[in-house]
Amino acid sequence: MAAQLTFDLPVRTARGREDFFVAPCNVEAVEWIDRWPNWSSHVLAIYGPPACGKTHLAHVWRTRTGASTISAAKLDRDRLPPGLSVGLVVEHDGQPFDEVALLHVHNSIAQAGGSLLLTGETPPARWPVSLPDLRSRLRAATAVGVGRPDDELLAAVLAKLFADRQLAVAPEVIAFMMTRLERSFDAAQRCVAQLDALALETGRRVSVRLASEVLGAAGADNPPDLSVDADADQDKE
Repeated sequence: MAAQLTFDLPVRTARGREDFFVAPCNVEAVEWIDRWPNWSSHVLAIYGPPACGKTHLAHVWRTRTGASTISAAKLDRDRLPPGLSVGLVVEHDGQPFDEVALLHVHNSIAQAGGSLLLTGETPPARWPVSLPDLRSRLRAATAVGVGRPDDELLAAVLAKLFADRQLAVAPEVIAFMMTRLERSFDAAQRCVAQLDALALETGRRVSVRLASEVLGAAGADNPPDLSVDADADQDKE
């Protein structure tokens, strides 16, 4: 039998509006994105845990508005980002940033009639800001949270993550992962990435047995139950 060739293909993440799964944990944020440009002010903040969908929603909003994106840590008070009359996404990842620069961006967007979308793990009102003018503006911003996924949403996200990596996965694999995976988008992303890498490295398909190896290595609380993996010995194709 000829050796099977494996290719480390780039991941192409689907980030259209139709690719976003609406659930109770994110419905308010989705409604605010869909409501633009009829926001109550020119600033909206979306916050939540890592990989909860903030970047996806920001991408949807950028597609609608033509806005650009910048990390808060890269803001420069001497050189404002272009296109402020349209809009801007500022992503705060917890790193220190130039408070004067963000204040200039906030005020310039307001004067130009644009919109500002802030994203971060916590509401802007809780960002460690010392500049009084900026602190008052961040506290006045409309802030909506995105929570951790329920079972239905997490299963849909796992299926999407596998599809983004062009991996065909049987439903029982996702069901197995759901019983052991931490309830977070971040954990789902890490697990799928590890499964993809291990499948590529070993030439095996993504199966329940392979998932149990990844989850076991990650320190899953429950011991693996491989009874549902009827064809565990057929992992290699």
